[in-house]
Amino acid sequence: MMRLLAILSLAGFLTGCATDSDHKGAMIGAGVGAASGAVLGGVIGHQSDHKWEGAAIGAAAGAATGAIIGNEVDKK
Repeated sequence: MMRLLAILSLAGFLTGCATDSDHKGAMIGAGVGAASGAVLGGVIGHQSDHKWEGAAIGAAAGAATGAIIGNEVDKK
């Protein structure tokens, strides 16, 4: 199950990076958000013995939030 989740997360991340360069801030924001979200989610999840699930959820939430913020910065 975890392997499938990891593969799907990686595939979604790589697909998001395949867009044009007009959204460079969104791509950078998604990458930074995914990395920081994974670390934070892993730390929080470790406290409840679900560190891998926490890391995956944190990475997804961080990537989405980072992409939204980066996209808004690109608009300015």
